[in-house]
Amino acid sequence: MPEKTAASKFLLFLMSAIFLAVAACAPNTENLVPVTSGAAGKGQKPSYPVQAGEYRIRPGDTLDIKFLYNKDLNEKVTVRPDGRISLQMVQEVVAAGLTPAALTEQLTKDYASKLAKPEITIIVSSFGGQMVFVDGEVNKPGMLNMIAPMTVLQSISEAGGLKDTANTGQVIIIRRGFGNKPIALSLNVEKIIYGGARDFWLLPDDIVYIPRSRIADVNLWVDQYIRKNIPVNADAGIFYNFNPKEH
Repeated sequence: MPEKTAASKFLLFLMSAIFLAVAACAPNTENLVPVTSGAAGKGQKPSYPVQAGEYRIRPGDTLDIKFLYNKDLNEKVTVRPDGRISLQMVQEVVAAGLTPAALTEQLTKDYASKLAKPEITIIVSSFGGQMVFVDGEVNKPGMLNMIAPMTVLQSISEAGGLKDTANTGQVIIIRRGFGNKPIALSLNVEKIIYGGARDFWLLPDDIVYIPRSRIADVNLWVDQYIRKNIPVNADAGIFYNFNPKEH
């Protein structure tokens, strides 16, 4: 009996220490500025997600390349996985990573020595390879096709919804910043779910990571290191009456 009482006291002390540590370390996060079109009013859906600069051509995109004075050179090409396209007279050209305007300027220079008036227009007729990745505490983590503009909540829904162990107050979005350097953004999805904040538009290649809640981590720790290692009767409640007169 004394051994069980000592184990119960130790378990109560350990669990109290864990929860105090969790409360002390809880982060103070704020929602981000919504990534929406400036023309969209409150409650309006923007026609597209605002990006840092113009659209940049990606592998898998289909390009219509039209010559105003040399229509026999008009072509429809698909950007290869290596980011290049093959054209008449100038052979291979790197297209991925360029804006349509930048590629137009590049092709105009390439054809300048071959044509009298290389007036060129480039149209991105179809988009390929636009993906969003959802990982962490969702039911179906993985890669999502971004066929149309997608918000954070839509991506979570497409990934099967949140698990009970999800930390909705500190969802992380990882995206490519300037110079292709990854940046991490933190947002409170719980505020969006309950109407306290607007949803956020994702960009291609964004990674949405939903971490485990701290309570879920504590429960896992208790299960792995306490319940399975300390011989405490799980059917019996743990009570400890602290009486100053006894100490």
